[in-house]
Amino acid sequence: MDSSNKVVLTDKPHAVCIPFPAQSHIKAMLKLSKRLHHKGFHITFVNTEFNHQRFLQSRGPNSLDGLSDFRFESVPDGLPPSDLNATQDIHFFCDSIMKNFLAPFSDLLVKLNGATSKNPPVTCIISDGFMPFTIIAAQELGIPIVMFFTISACSLMGYMQIPSLKDKESYHLKLKSFIDFADESYFTNGYLDRVIDGILGMKNIRLRDLPSPIQTIDPNDAVFKLVIEAAERAPKTSGIVIHTFNALEKDGLDALSTMFTHVYAIGPLQPLLMNHLPNDLSKSIGYNLWKEETECLDWLNSKSPNSVIYVNFGSITVMTQKQLIEFGCGLANSKHPFLWIIRSDLVIDIEFEF
Repeated sequence: MDSSNKVVLTDKPHAVCIPFPAQSHIKAMLKLSKRLHHKGFHITFVNTEFNHQRFLQSRGPNSLDGLSDFRFESVPDGLPPSDLNATQDIHFFCDSIMKNFLAPFSDLLVKLNGATSKNPPVTCIISDGFMPFTIIAAQELGIPIVMFFTISACSLMGYMQIPSLKDKESYHLKLKSFIDFADESYFTNGYLDRVIDGILGMKNIRLRDLPSPIQTIDPNDAVFKLVIEAAERAPKTSGIVIHTFNALEKDGLDALSTMFTHVYAIGPLQPLLMNHLPNDLSKSIGYNLWKEETECLDWLNSKSPNSVIYVNFGSITVMTQKQLIEFGCGLANSKHPFLWIIRSDLVIDIEFEF
Protein backbone atom coordinates (compact mmCIF):
# COMPACT_ATOMS: atom_id res chain seq x y z
CA MET A 1 0.00 0.00 0.00
CA ASP A 2 1.50 3.36 -0.97
CA SER A 3 1.39 6.40 1.28
CA SER A 4 -1.35 8.17 -0.70
CA ASN A 5 -3.70 5.22 -0.22
CA LYS A 6 -2.84 5.13 3.49
CA VAL A 7 -3.94 8.75 3.89
CA VAL A 8 -7.29 8.05 2.24
CA LEU A 9 -7.80 5.00 4.46
CA THR A 10 -7.01 6.70 7.77
CA ASP A 11 -9.26 9.63 6.92
CA LYS A 12 -12.29 7.35 6.88
CA PRO A 13 -14.57 7.13 9.92
CA HIS A 14 -14.30 3.65 11.41
CA ALA A 15 -17.40 1.94 12.89
CA VAL A 16 -17.08 -1.28 14.88
CA CYS A 17 -20.41 -3.09 14.50
CA ILE A 18 -21.35 -5.94 16.82
CA PRO A 19 -24.75 -7.69 16.60
CA PHE A 20 -26.51 -9.93 19.07
CA PRO A 21 -25.39 -13.38 17.82
CA ALA A 22 -28.70 -14.52 16.31
CA GLN A 23 -29.62 -14.69 12.62
CA SER A 24 -32.10 -11.79 12.44
CA HIS A 25 -29.92 -9.47 14.54
CA ILE A 26 -26.84 -10.27 12.44
CA LYS A 27 -28.77 -9.70 9.22
CA ALA A 28 -30.10 -6.31 10.35
CA MET A 29 -26.68 -5.17 11.57
CA LEU A 30 -25.05 -6.26 8.31
CA LYS A 31 -27.58 -4.24 6.33
CA LEU A 32 -26.92 -1.16 8.46
CA SER A 33 -23.17 -1.72 8.15
CA LYS A 34 -23.46 -1.92 4.37
CA ARG A 35 -25.33 1.39 4.30
CA LEU A 36 -22.63 3.02 6.41
CA HIS A 37 -19.95 1.50 4.20
CA HIS A 38 -21.71 2.94 1.16
CA LYS A 39 -21.58 6.36 2.85
CA GLY A 40 -17.81 6.14 3.29
CA PHE A 41 -17.27 4.32 6.59
CA HIS A 42 -14.58 1.75 7.24
CA ILE A 43 -16.42 -1.19 8.86
CA THR A 44 -15.20 -3.81 11.30
CA PHE A 45 -17.98 -6.37 11.79
CA VAL A 46 -17.67 -8.53 14.91
CA ASN A 47 -19.15 -12.02 15.09
CA THR A 48 -18.67 -14.63 17.77
CA GLU A 49 -16.15 -17.31 16.87
CA PHE A 50 -19.04 -19.81 16.74
CA ASN A 51 -21.02 -17.75 14.22
CA HIS A 52 -17.86 -16.89 12.29
CA GLN A 53 -17.41 -20.61 11.65
CA ARG A 54 -21.09 -21.00 10.78
CA PHE A 55 -20.75 -18.34 8.08
CA LEU A 56 -17.72 -20.09 6.64
CA GLN A 57 -19.59 -23.40 6.63
CA SER A 58 -22.77 -22.03 5.04
CA ARG A 59 -21.28 -19.54 2.57
CA GLY A 60 -17.84 -20.93 1.81
CA PRO A 61 -14.26 -20.57 3.09
CA ASN A 62 -13.73 -17.17 1.47
CA SER A 63 -17.10 -15.66 2.37
CA LEU A 64 -15.66 -13.51 5.18
CA ASP A 65 -12.63 -12.19 3.31
CA GLY A 66 -14.51 -8.90 3.11
CA LEU A 67 -13.03 -5.81 1.45
CA SER A 68 -10.10 -3.59 2.31
CA ASP A 69 -12.49 -1.34 4.23
CA PHE A 70 -15.10 -3.89 5.33
CA ARG A 71 -13.43 -6.41 7.61
CA PHE A 72 -14.65 -9.25 9.82
CA GLU A 73 -13.35 -10.04 13.31
CA SER A 74 -14.51 -12.52 15.94
CA VAL A 75 -14.55 -12.84 19.72
CA PRO A 76 -15.07 -15.97 21.85
CA ASP A 77 -18.52 -16.49 23.37
CA GLY A 78 -17.34 -18.32 26.48
CA LEU A 79 -19.52 -21.38 25.79
CA PRO A 80 -18.49 -25.02 25.24
CA PRO A 81 -18.16 -26.21 21.63
CA SER A 82 -21.49 -27.07 20.02
CA ASP A 83 -23.04 -28.22 16.74
CA LEU A 84 -22.56 -25.62 14.00
CA ASN A 85 -25.91 -26.66 12.52
CA ALA A 86 -27.91 -25.90 15.66
CA THR A 87 -28.82 -22.73 17.53
CA GLN A 88 -27.10 -22.18 20.88
CA ASP A 89 -29.25 -22.22 24.02
CA ILE A 90 -30.52 -18.66 24.49
CA HIS A 91 -30.37 -18.74 28.31
CA PHE A 92 -26.78 -19.98 28.42
CA PHE A 93 -25.90 -17.44 25.78
CA CYS A 94 -27.46 -14.47 27.60
CA ASP A 95 -25.65 -15.48 30.77
CA SER A 96 -22.35 -15.63 28.86
CA ILE A 97 -22.95 -12.19 27.32
CA MET A 98 -23.08 -10.69 30.81
CA LYS A 99 -20.07 -12.62 32.11
CA ASN A 100 -17.63 -13.38 29.29
CA PHE A 101 -17.81 -10.85 26.44
CA LEU A 102 -16.43 -7.62 27.91
CA ALA A 103 -12.74 -8.56 28.13
CA PRO A 104 -12.28 -10.01 24.61
CA PHE A 105 -14.29 -7.19 23.03
CA SER A 106 -12.21 -4.57 24.85
CA ASP A 107 -9.04 -6.35 23.74
CA LEU A 108 -10.26 -6.24 20.14
CA LEU A 109 -10.88 -2.49 20.32
CA VAL A 110 -7.38 -1.95 21.70
CA LYS A 111 -5.93 -4.07 18.88
CA LEU A 112 -7.86 -2.13 16.23
CA ASN A 113 -6.51 1.13 17.65
CA GLY A 114 -3.00 -0.21 18.07
CA ALA A 115 0.07 1.39 16.51
CA THR A 116 0.58 -1.58 14.17
CA SER A 117 -3.03 -1.69 12.99
CA LYS A 118 -3.64 -1.02 9.30
CA ASN A 119 -7.16 0.21 10.07
CA PRO A 120 -8.13 3.83 10.64
CA PRO A 121 -8.70 4.67 14.33
CA VAL A 122 -12.04 3.50 15.71
CA THR A 123 -14.48 6.40 15.45
CA CYS A 124 -17.52 4.79 17.03
CA ILE A 125 -19.16 1.55 18.13
CA ILE A 126 -22.55 0.47 16.82
CA SER A 127 -23.78 -2.25 19.11
CA ASP A 128 -26.91 -4.33 19.24
CA GLY A 129 -29.09 -2.97 22.02
CA PHE A 130 -28.97 -6.29 23.85
CA MET A 131 -25.18 -6.39 24.12
CA PRO A 132 -24.85 -3.94 27.06
CA PHE A 133 -21.24 -4.87 27.88
CA THR A 134 -20.21 -2.82 24.84
CA ILE A 135 -21.24 0.34 26.70
CA ILE A 136 -18.74 -0.44 29.47
CA ALA A 137 -15.98 -1.02 26.91
CA ALA A 138 -16.83 2.21 25.09
CA GLN A 139 -16.77 4.25 28.30
CA GLU A 140 -13.47 2.75 29.44
CA LEU A 141 -11.80 3.53 26.10
CA GLY A 142 -13.53 6.86 25.45
CA ILE A 143 -15.22 5.76 22.22
CA PRO A 144 -18.71 7.06 21.31
CA ILE A 145 -21.32 4.32 21.12
CA VAL A 146 -24.77 4.02 19.56
CA MET A 147 -27.12 1.12 20.31
CA PHE A 148 -29.04 -0.45 17.43
CA PHE A 149 -32.36 -2.03 18.38
CA THR A 150 -33.71 -4.39 15.73
CA ILE A 151 -37.18 -4.29 17.33
CA SER A 152 -40.09 -1.86 17.05
CA ALA A 153 -40.28 1.38 19.02
CA CYS A 154 -43.24 0.13 21.05
CA SER A 155 -41.37 -3.08 21.90
CA LEU A 156 -38.34 -1.08 23.04
CA MET A 157 -40.57 1.15 25.16
CA GLY A 158 -41.93 -2.01 26.78
CA TYR A 159 -38.41 -3.20 27.58
CA MET A 160 -37.55 0.20 29.04
CA GLN A 161 -40.36 -0.18 31.60
CA ILE A 162 -39.06 -3.40 33.11
CA PRO A 163 -36.42 -1.96 35.50
CA SER A 164 -38.81 0.59 36.99
CA LEU A 165 -41.66 -1.91 37.26
CA LYS A 166 -39.30 -4.28 39.02
CA ASP A 167 -38.04 -1.69 41.51
CA LYS A 168 -41.03 0.54 42.23
CA GLU A 169 -42.96 -0.73 45.23
CA SER A 170 -46.31 0.26 43.71
CA TYR A 171 -45.65 -1.97 40.72
CA HIS A 172 -43.63 -4.58 42.55
CA LEU A 173 -46.84 -6.18 43.82
CA LYS A 174 -48.05 -6.52 40.26
CA LEU A 175 -44.87 -8.24 39.18
CA LYS A 176 -44.08 -10.23 42.30
CA SER A 177 -45.46 -13.40 40.70
CA PHE A 178 -42.70 -13.16 38.08
CA ILE A 179 -39.91 -12.13 40.44
CA ASP A 180 -40.65 -13.63 43.86
CA PHE A 181 -43.15 -16.46 43.50
CA ALA A 182 -42.61 -19.87 41.90
CA ASP A 183 -46.22 -20.03 40.74
CA GLU A 184 -46.98 -20.44 37.05
CA SER A 185 -50.73 -20.09 37.61
CA TYR A 186 -50.27 -16.32 37.31
CA PHE A 187 -49.60 -16.81 33.61
CA THR A 188 -53.03 -18.34 32.96
CA ASN A 189 -55.43 -17.03 35.62
CA GLY A 190 -56.04 -13.60 34.12
CA TYR A 191 -53.38 -11.87 36.19
CA LEU A 192 -51.55 -10.78 33.04
CA ASP A 193 -54.59 -8.76 31.94
CA ARG A 194 -53.95 -6.06 34.55
CA VAL A 195 -53.54 -2.64 32.92
CA ILE A 196 -50.38 -0.58 33.50
CA ASP A 197 -50.92 3.16 33.30
CA GLY A 198 -48.43 5.91 32.56
CA ILE A 199 -46.30 4.45 29.75
CA LEU A 200 -45.53 7.27 27.32
CA GLY A 201 -46.77 6.69 23.79
CA MET A 202 -48.68 3.54 24.77
CA LYS A 203 -52.27 3.29 26.04
CA ASN A 204 -54.18 0.46 27.71
CA ILE A 205 -51.08 -1.70 28.05
CA ARG A 206 -51.55 -4.91 30.04
CA LEU A 207 -48.83 -6.95 31.71
CA ARG A 208 -49.15 -9.55 28.95
CA ASP A 209 -48.40 -6.84 26.35
CA LEU A 210 -44.94 -6.21 27.80
CA PRO A 211 -42.03 -8.19 26.36
CA SER A 212 -42.20 -11.87 27.26
CA PRO A 213 -38.97 -12.02 29.36
CA ILE A 214 -40.96 -10.61 32.31
CA GLN A 215 -43.03 -13.79 32.34
CA THR A 216 -40.60 -15.82 34.39
CA ILE A 217 -40.85 -17.28 37.88
CA ASP A 218 -37.07 -17.14 38.25
CA PRO A 219 -35.60 -13.75 39.26
CA ASN A 220 -32.19 -15.05 38.16
CA ASP A 221 -33.38 -15.98 34.67
CA ALA A 222 -30.54 -15.00 32.33
CA VAL A 223 -32.74 -13.47 29.62
CA PHE A 224 -34.64 -11.44 32.21
CA LYS A 225 -31.42 -10.13 33.77
CA LEU A 226 -29.90 -9.27 30.38
CA VAL A 227 -32.88 -7.19 29.23
CA ILE A 228 -32.88 -5.30 32.53
CA GLU A 229 -29.18 -4.51 32.18
CA ALA A 230 -29.72 -3.45 28.55
CA ALA A 231 -32.59 -1.13 29.50
CA GLU A 232 -30.63 0.43 32.36
CA ARG A 233 -27.44 1.06 30.35
CA ALA A 234 -28.90 2.18 27.01
CA PRO A 235 -29.73 5.79 28.07
CA LYS A 236 -26.02 6.32 28.88
CA THR A 237 -25.04 6.09 25.21
CA SER A 238 -24.77 8.77 22.53
CA GLY A 239 -28.09 7.65 21.09
CA ILE A 240 -30.11 4.77 19.71
CA VAL A 241 -31.02 3.55 16.24
CA ILE A 242 -34.31 1.67 15.82
CA HIS A 243 -35.36 -0.54 12.93
CA THR A 244 -38.66 1.29 12.36
CA PHE A 245 -39.88 4.46 10.66
CA ASN A 246 -41.66 7.59 11.81
CA ALA A 247 -44.87 7.17 9.80
CA LEU A 248 -45.45 3.82 11.49
CA GLU A 249 -44.54 4.61 15.12
CA LYS A 250 -44.47 8.37 15.62
CA ASP A 251 -45.92 8.25 19.15
CA GLY A 252 -43.45 5.60 20.25
CA LEU A 253 -40.47 7.42 18.76
CA ASP A 254 -41.55 10.72 20.34
CA ALA A 255 -41.82 8.99 23.72
CA LEU A 256 -38.36 7.43 23.39
CA SER A 257 -36.95 10.86 22.53
CA THR A 258 -37.68 11.90 26.12
CA MET A 259 -35.43 9.08 27.38
CA PHE A 260 -32.46 9.18 24.98
CA THR A 261 -30.15 11.95 23.76
CA HIS A 262 -30.74 11.04 20.13
CA VAL A 263 -33.22 8.66 18.51
CA TYR A 264 -32.86 7.64 14.86
CA ALA A 265 -35.41 5.59 12.90
CA ILE A 266 -33.50 3.67 10.25
CA GLY A 267 -36.08 1.26 8.81
CA PRO A 268 -36.96 -0.43 6.68
CA LEU A 269 -33.64 -2.05 5.78
CA GLN A 270 -35.11 -4.28 3.09
CA PRO A 271 -33.04 -6.27 0.55
CA LEU A 272 -34.88 -4.69 -2.39
CA LEU A 273 -33.79 -1.24 -1.21
CA MET A 274 -30.24 -2.42 -0.57
CA ASN A 275 -30.00 -3.91 -4.07
CA HIS A 276 -30.46 -0.46 -5.60
CA LEU A 277 -27.34 1.03 -3.99
CA PRO A 278 -25.09 2.18 -6.86
CA ASN A 279 -21.63 0.62 -7.08
CA ASP A 280 -22.21 -1.40 -3.92
CA LEU A 281 -18.95 -3.32 -3.43
CA SER A 282 -20.33 -5.05 -0.33
CA LYS A 283 -23.08 -6.82 -2.30
CA SER A 284 -21.10 -10.08 -2.20
CA ILE A 285 -21.24 -10.17 1.63
CA GLY A 286 -24.14 -12.46 2.56
CA TYR A 287 -26.35 -12.82 5.63
CA ASN A 288 -27.26 -16.45 6.19
CA LEU A 289 -25.90 -18.71 8.92
CA TRP A 290 -27.49 -21.77 7.30
CA LYS A 291 -26.94 -23.15 3.83
CA GLU A 292 -29.61 -21.89 1.48
CA GLU A 293 -32.05 -24.51 0.19
CA THR A 294 -33.55 -23.20 -3.02
CA GLU A 295 -35.85 -26.14 -3.82
CA CYS A 296 -38.87 -24.30 -2.42
CA LEU A 297 -38.44 -21.53 -5.01
CA ASP A 298 -39.61 -23.82 -7.81
CA TRP A 299 -42.84 -24.46 -5.90
CA LEU A 300 -43.19 -20.77 -5.11
CA ASN A 301 -42.69 -19.74 -8.72
CA SER A 302 -45.52 -22.05 -9.73
CA LYS A 303 -48.04 -19.99 -7.73
CA SER A 304 -49.76 -16.84 -8.92
CA PRO A 305 -48.51 -13.47 -7.58
CA ASN A 306 -49.73 -12.40 -4.12
CA SER A 307 -51.32 -15.80 -3.40
CA VAL A 308 -48.88 -17.38 -0.93
CA ILE A 309 -48.72 -16.84 2.83
CA TYR A 310 -45.11 -16.74 4.06
CA VAL A 311 -44.44 -17.73 7.68
CA ASN A 312 -41.05 -17.59 9.40
CA PHE A 313 -40.62 -17.80 13.17
CA GLY A 314 -37.01 -16.66 13.15
CA SER A 315 -33.89 -18.38 14.40
CA ILE A 316 -34.51 -18.83 18.15
CA THR A 317 -38.29 -19.26 18.59
CA VAL A 318 -39.05 -22.64 20.17
CA MET A 319 -42.48 -24.30 19.83
CA THR A 320 -44.07 -27.42 21.24
CA GLN A 321 -45.59 -30.06 18.98
CA LYS A 322 -49.07 -28.92 20.09
CA GLN A 323 -48.32 -25.32 19.12
CA LEU A 324 -46.88 -26.43 15.80
CA ILE A 325 -49.98 -28.45 14.91
CA GLU A 326 -52.33 -25.67 16.02
CA PHE A 327 -50.55 -23.10 13.89
CA GLY A 328 -50.32 -25.46 10.94
CA CYS A 329 -54.07 -26.17 11.08
CA GLY A 330 -54.75 -22.43 11.13
CA LEU A 331 -52.66 -21.94 8.01
CA ALA A 332 -54.38 -24.85 6.28
CA ASN A 333 -57.81 -23.42 7.15
CA SER A 334 -56.87 -20.15 5.46
CA LYS A 335 -57.38 -21.99 2.14
CA HIS A 336 -54.27 -20.29 0.75
CA PRO A 337 -51.02 -21.98 -0.24
CA PHE A 338 -48.35 -21.22 2.34
CA LEU A 339 -44.60 -21.43 2.64
CA TRP A 340 -43.61 -22.23 6.21
CA ILE A 341 -39.96 -22.01 7.21
CA ILE A 342 -39.26 -23.97 10.39
CA ARG A 343 -36.32 -25.96 11.72
CA SER A 344 -36.82 -29.24 13.56
CA ASP A 345 -34.20 -28.39 16.21
CA LEU A 346 -36.45 -25.55 17.43
CA VAL A 347 -39.50 -27.74 18.05
CA ILE A 348 -39.59 -29.65 21.32
CA ASP A 349 -41.34 -33.00 21.86
CA ILE A 350 -42.01 -33.39 18.14
CA GLU A 351 -42.45 -36.74 16.42
CA PHE A 352 -43.50 -35.61 12.91
CA GLU A 353 -46.31 -38.19 12.69
CA PHE A 354 -48.58 -35.98 10.55
